Amino acid sequence: MFDFDTQVDRKGTWCTQWDYVQDRFGVNDLIPFTISDMDFKIAPCIEQALNQRISHGVLGYSRWNNTQYLSALEHWYSSQFVTNIDTNMAVYGPSVIYMVAKLIHLWSNENESIVVHTPAYDAFYKVIIGNNRNVEACPLIKTDSHWQCDMTYLETLLAKKEVKILLLCSPHNPTGKVWTEQELSHMAQLCKKYHVKVISDEIHMDMIWQGKHLPWSRFGLNEWAQLSSASKSFNIPALTGAYGFINCPETKELYLQQLKSKDGLSSPAVLSLVATIAAYQQGLPWLNALKYYLRDNLNFVAEKLNDAFPQLNYEIPQSTYLAWIDLRALNIDDAKLQHQLIHHEKVAIMPGTTYGAEGKGFLRLNVGCARSKVEKGVNAIINAVHAIR
Repeated sequence: MFDFDTQVDRKGTWCTQWDYVQDRFGVNDLIPFTISDMDFKIAPCIEQALNQRISHGVLGYSRWNNTQYLSALEHWYSSQFVTNIDTNMAVYGPSVIYMVAKLIHLWSNENESIVVHTPAYDAFYKVIIGNNRNVEACPLIKTDSHWQCDMTYLETLLAKKEVKILLLCSPHNPTGKVWTEQELSHMAQLCKKYHVKVISDEIHMDMIWQGKHLPWSRFGLNEWAQLSSASKSFNIPALTGAYGFINCPETKELYLQQLKSKDGLSSPAVLSLVATIAAYQQGLPWLNALKYYLRDNLNFVAEKLNDAFPQLNYEIPQSTYLAWIDLRALNIDDAKLQHQLIHHEKVAIMPGTTYGAEGKGFLRLNVGCARSKVEKGVNAIINAVHAIR
């Protein structure tokens, strides 16, 4: 019903992943498997909704706080996560990371600290340091194919008087960890005990392969904000737009004041509203087909890598379309591998150290693309490893 095999030429469209690959990798004309957007065309229901809105002919100022938009959010959480959300808590923003930045500003002061599980999404480091706050790293521990949080160590971090926020990534990028009910409940209790506020970035919530996504709103015991967007799941990040739920009315009003009065963002991108409503009300068949395709891509990566290097025993992540590949068993040099990938295999694959020191020895491969492209990426990794061993 939906075609994910046909490759779409994204070059010449101001595409960050394809047109500006040289900015990060120093070489142009590489095949990229980098930032987490996908090469697929949007769902037909979104395209139809956008065309209908554009054909209206007027693209004036708009409001996000409308019944259709809030009802779409309510429907999605109810149908996908069996969670009743209170839309009175809802807020809007241009992106999840913008909203993270604003909440960090509201909930902490300069030189105070934010706890993150590492390796971490690189924008987390940037937004914390960029706001003159400190990163308190809580390294995740790899056991077999899964990742665990040392709750005892987490408690020592949360107990520090300078720690004000736990910035949670749920599910976790880049490891793909899906947090369990027990883990989320334990973290909520610790945050309450030490008066630490929680910002939960749940933008990858729809891409779960093992377990299930449990929104933070089910567990939060003190002040929290739960943030997400349809952008990752439905491949519409260029439209901008994200949303969140803030359980503290005072913080909600302060956030909206920052958004409108300080930053001058009084009107959302109307096409983002249209796309999100269409996605959450009509896009599930497309998303289900996409997830089936993505999981097959991940399984293909695992099969190819394990055939080439059985000692890896690589298993697909619990979530996301980002293969977090542990190459440490091969004892290869990360810098040499990157040089081989870039200059000989002509591919751009994110080195694990992008996500902090704990990412050493890993690669993050984006499989949100046609299988034929995934094959090129996996073959490039295999060839590059053979060349430098």
